[in-house]
Amino acid sequence: MKIICMIIHFVNKTEGKRMKKFTALFLAMILAAGLIVGCGGGSSEEEGGSDEATTAKVIDVDLTNEEYAFGVDKDQPELLEQANAFIAKILEDGTFDEICDRYFGGGEPVAVQSAELDSSKDQLVVATNAAFEPFEYTQGEDYYGIDMEIAALFAEELGQELVIQNMDFDAVCLSVGQHKCDIAMAGLTINEEREEMVTFTDPYYQASQRLIVPSTDTSFDDCADADAVAAKLGELESSDSIGVQQGTTGQYYVEGDAEWGFEGLPAKCVPYKNGSLAVQDMLQGKIQYVIIDAAPAAAITESINEMQ
Repeated sequence: MKIICMIIHFVNKTEGKRMKKFTALFLAMILAAGLIVGCGGGSSEEEGGSDEATTAKVIDVDLTNEEYAFGVDKDQPELLEQANAFIAKILEDGTFDEICDRYFGGGEPVAVQSAELDSSKDQLVVATNAAFEPFEYTQGEDYYGIDMEIAALFAEELGQELVIQNMDFDAVCLSVGQHKCDIAMAGLTINEEREEMVTFTDPYYQASQRLIVPSTDTSFDDCADADAVAAKLGELESSDSIGVQQGTTGQYYVEGDAEWGFEGLPAKCVPYKNGSLAVQDMLQGKIQYVIIDAAPAAAITESINEMQ
């Protein structure tokens, strides 16, 4: 209103007596109309908000039932026996539960250091993909995660120096199959394709796939089981996209896999090097959803949401 009054005052001073009232009134009406339209536009944007979601949520339904195990070099049967004995030991004496509590129960994770690879030394060479929190991830030069703490304890049990080789997930089992590493410890789900490259230990962790959606998406809120979620996902179109971590069960779920009995989804599967990148793209509207292992799904969404 101050602007309108200033215009009227200016016109009253500069125009003739007969025109000044008409001109002032005309200008005031135009400006008032512009302000109303402007305010209306701003209100619409505020109410509608951006198309991009700011936070993510995990749908609390297991889409699959899986088992994690470690993958051992096929030419090292003794190491396989040692690994199985060690898994049984830490499951029985509570060590595994203590490690998990540090990541799921609010405990303090333990940093794990890797030695430099040296063929002249007695070393346990572990292949991993350190982009799979809470099982393996890095902070600075240190490794953290359930698998990494187990690796450190296992190397200590064997009296060997621990060497961790960080690589793309697709290369983890391959590197063991090519005898470049002794054992793969990377949140590995047991399946036939990987068994061609490694010998799996006994399982040590029950896992599943979970769906991550923008927090504003209510499509799956009433889904009580995996079939209900799958039915909703089946309504997607080929123009829709779902992000996964490359080479994981999530990719098999979206693309379809006969071994798993997955029929596949109509949406396009978009593989990422890690789940965090997929969730970030989802929040930017580049893909619709993300499917990844349950524990990393919870860790990733919590971490990203805290940064918003």
